[in-house]
Amino acid sequence: MDPKQMRKVWIASLVGSSIEWFDYFLYGTVAALVFNQVFFVTEDPTVGLLLAYASFALAFFIRPFGGVIFSHIGDRIGRKKTLVITLSLMGIATFGMGLLPTYQAIGVWAPILLITLRLVQGLGIGGEWGGALLLAVEYAPKEKRGLYGAIPQMGVTIGMVMGTVALSIMTLLPEGSFMTWGWRVPFLLSAILVLFGLWIRKGIDETPSFKKVQESGDIPKLPIVDTLKYHWREVLIAIGAKVVETAPFYIFGTFIVSYATSNLGFSRTTILNTVMVATIITTILIPIMGSLSDKIGRKKVYVAGTIGMLLFAFPYFWMLQQQSVFLLVTATVIGLGIIWAPITAVLGTMFSEIFDAKVRYTGITLGYQIGAAVAGGTAPLIATSLLLKFNGSYVPVALYIMFTAVISLVAIWAVKDRSNEELDEPVKELPLEEIMSTTEATQI
Repeated sequence: MDPKQMRKVWIASLVGSSIEWFDYFLYGTVAALVFNQVFFVTEDPTVGLLLAYASFALAFFIRPFGGVIFSHIGDRIGRKKTLVITLSLMGIATFGMGLLPTYQAIGVWAPILLITLRLVQGLGIGGEWGGALLLAVEYAPKEKRGLYGAIPQMGVTIGMVMGTVALSIMTLLPEGSFMTWGWRVPFLLSAILVLFGLWIRKGIDETPSFKKVQESGDIPKLPIVDTLKYHWREVLIAIGAKVVETAPFYIFGTFIVSYATSNLGFSRTTILNTVMVATIITTILIPIMGSLSDKIGRKKVYVAGTIGMLLFAFPYFWMLQQQSVFLLVTATVIGLGIIWAPITAVLGTMFSEIFDAKVRYTGITLGYQIGAAVAGGTAPLIATSLLLKFNGSYVPVALYIMFTAVISLVAIWAVKDRSNEELDEPVKELPLEEIMSTTEATQI
């Protein structure tokens, strides 16, 4: 493949992924700062915050359904067409949020409409990640698959930086202006980014792996059935491995916004800028860690990051408790910027390598989105609830982060590192019935 075409694939994967995540994360940050006051209006501010976080979590539970729908399309008709649909869906929902009237204007219909659009976002992002990842990984040469697979992962942090920058600028407005119209501006401007992303993706071709499946005529009629029948174990591994990548991320990047402002006295602008600095560092480290995984293997890089997360949970909160801006920045940079980077850098490539090409879109999407639903969307909600239950103590939240690391270490134990194998080498398929019968025979 010529370098010009490869650069086009990189850009299409990165730009589209960044825009999708910008739209998605924008909601999470604004939920902590605005939605609890203008959409989820209650007498108790903490209840309003919990409701706002609950709406944030809802999209995570719709993401697996979006994943099933769009991965079916991706494994049946191709990666490219699916990515155009998901980006369009996300763009419409985000722009719509910027136009919504508040609770004061239309009452209960305001949160209902907001939640509806949030669910549409969830459907879109549910299918986006797998397609963007496969666009990069399935074009990659074997010796650079880790690097290429890390590129769409950069979209997660770039999208977060874009959202944080946009909101940081808006928070410079007077409080009344920000709460009235300032928070809406990033949502409305996202339409321009979406149009740019669609234009970029229009110029790419279908991936080599999918073309091979098309040529062989071995396209499954119902990819999800084949996935659950032959690759159910890989799906469970992917779900477990996703837990430590997603829960701490939303605690370090979303929960911290409300926790540090309400409990520790930091300003909103300080918190948003701190998260922005950490995510910029992460964005730089992700391709470096992806390239490192091409040399020493995905599993070693992932395990190192996961153990780091396990060990840093308590020091992270201790540093925040000192109420020092320097320690706040240091803690966030270490947790979100340095420790999280190797985990997320190799996750997608590792998932891609354990699934067969004909169900790869469905397999990686199911694992990723179910894991995100179980551990990601609920993380700020669980952390806030633990604070309430234990009178503001951070100890249960730190233990929760450690628990996610243990789950993922157990899951990844069963993964065979395929870094040095061709991506489209056949993956042995064993239906559940055969595995069970083999196990029984062994026991006898």
